[in-house]
Amino acid sequence: MTIGNIVNFGKYEWIILDIQTDAMLLITKEIIEQRDYHNKKEAVTWEHSEIRHFLNTEFLERFNDSEKQRVVPVLNKNPGNPWYGSDGGNDTTDNVFLLSMDECVRKYFGDSSRLLDNPKKNQRYWFDRKDENNGKRTAQFMKGGWWWWTRTPGKHNKVAVYIHGDGNIGIQGNGICKTSFNTLHGSTQSNEGGLRPAVWVIK
Repeated sequence: MTIGNIVNFGKYEWIILDIQTDAMLLITKEIIEQRDYHNKKEAVTWEHSEIRHFLNTEFLERFNDSEKQRVVPVLNKNPGNPWYGSDGGNDTTDNVFLLSMDECVRKYFGDSSRLLDNPKKNQRYWFDRKDENNGKRTAQFMKGGWWWWTRTPGKHNKVAVYIHGDGNIGIQGNGICKTSFNTLHGSTQSNEGGLRPAVWVIK
């Protein structure tokens, strides 16, 4: 097993993002469903979000007992948004989680740190459209490209950073609940964000 390989765990296909001595970090190869980040239009951090609750309860229960025994709880740091100063909240211990913006930008899909750390003048919404790592972050949902959530807040805590369908970073964020924008997925006719769970599992 090497980083970038595809493995089966439960009923999903996963990409290996990291390998440590006894465990490996996985993220679903594709977006597995569409879902709001939270169930209310209120300021929220990852710690108290509905999507975190779902991942660590209902989603975790989709695995059988032997699979659940392989899941390694992890202490996640939850940094805020460096462009806007919004609060990422407390550290959390998670069985299943979303990647943070930092993890998507710096660690697991190539290093685009320079674009995060040195925003261009008047740049507020996107990273550079020509970022060479964009293609590594794209994901499919029902055979079409779609955007997916990170656990990092956007310009305030009623929006969250997301990965656009072209792999770019939506650093300003999309609304966490019942957004009104008109971009709809071609198959579902829903504008909800994509869900790509991540999990550490024993090798």
